[in-house]
Amino acid sequence: MKVFITGARGQLGTDLMQECENQGVEAIGVDIQEMDITDKASVEKVMHELAPFDAVIHCAAHTAVDRAEDEPELVHRINATGTQNIADICADLNIPMMYISTDYVFDGEGTAPWKPDDMDRRPLNVYGHAKYEGELAVENTVKDYFIVRISWVFGLHGNNFIKTMLRLGKERGAVSVVNDQIGSPTYTPDLARLLVDMIRTDKFGRYHATNEGTISWYDFAVEIFRQAGMNVKVTPVSSDAFPAKAKRPHNSRMDKSKLDEAGFKRLPAWQDALARYLAELGSEAQ
Repeated sequence: MKVFITGARGQLGTDLMQECENQGVEAIGVDIQEMDITDKASVEKVMHELAPFDAVIHCAAHTAVDRAEDEPELVHRINATGTQNIADICADLNIPMMYISTDYVFDGEGTAPWKPDDMDRRPLNVYGHAKYEGELAVENTVKDYFIVRISWVFGLHGNNFIKTMLRLGKERGAVSVVNDQIGSPTYTPDLARLLVDMIRTDKFGRYHATNEGTISWYDFAVEIFRQAGMNVKVTPVSSDAFPAKAKRPHNSRMDKSKLDEAGFKRLPAWQDALARYLAELGSEAQ
């Protein structure tokens, strides 16, 4: 099998390329240097030149959530128009497309876990709205597709909450963290394994994929410092104490039972993922 991956040098894309190698799947990886997804002519030229391949995993995206509020046109061009450009070629080539989406397509109201096929998607911010438009582009264009929503992503190849907490803990010895946003972390090597498992099947549809367990950002911070062996005071605060440009959903609980129904193996518990990640960070620092 041969898979075309966009955003191949990003936090998830890098691990996806490695996981394809691990599973014996041939991967063609491109990033902005090789193909500008916002340029339809560029997408057509590159993808047709590199064809044939059996499926596309579309990871490339604008993911700076707060900055997105200041550059909505750019975010729309990358996350919506760019996704439409990829979807058009997948339709032309009649191949499946996997689109990596986000919990931010939902408004975060209530406490019930969001189901993958909930159609009441009401994003709260520019980033979420553009990713929602990307979902629509895939749904309305590609016959066979996966839409996989993830949340609270962390990995070796990029900035994330864990790296921020470790840095602030060392610098200050105390941090304040919101305790009214509830969700689940997603470790990119674990996610990559699942995505490659998925793309090798025809069990198309919308899925939610995060590590197991539901927590607040405060809970996450406490466990980060506990596992890292750092004596850092963590104070729980409400989101109002940290007003951000982009409004975040309070409820990012996501129902993953559809993975079970399709026979896919869920990601390990987030505490287990955190332990492996901290070990990786430690080995990199040596």
